[in-house]
Amino acid sequence: MTIPAKYVNGIFRPLEEVQIKEGTVVEVHVPVEVHVPQEGGRKPRSVRELGIFGMWADRDEITDGVSYVNSIRDNPRG
Repeated sequence: MTIPAKYVNGIFRPLEEVQIKEGTVVEVHVPVEVHVPQEGGRKPRSVRELGIFGMWADRDEITDGVSYVNSIRDNPRG
């Protein structure tokens, strides 16, 4: 289950109604923030400056990223 949430004053607040029992311990995965510049830093000017750029470079089975994503979309279970 993926639940969109906003971090406010030290608390993750769901952006939609959540059907889980109160007090349930959950695991939160926070994506790397690329849109917020570090202190004294600047926003990336190009996609090449993002940490995700080239993440498929060493994958031999992925020669074309668009075709690979389309094949996953067409057959999600392989």
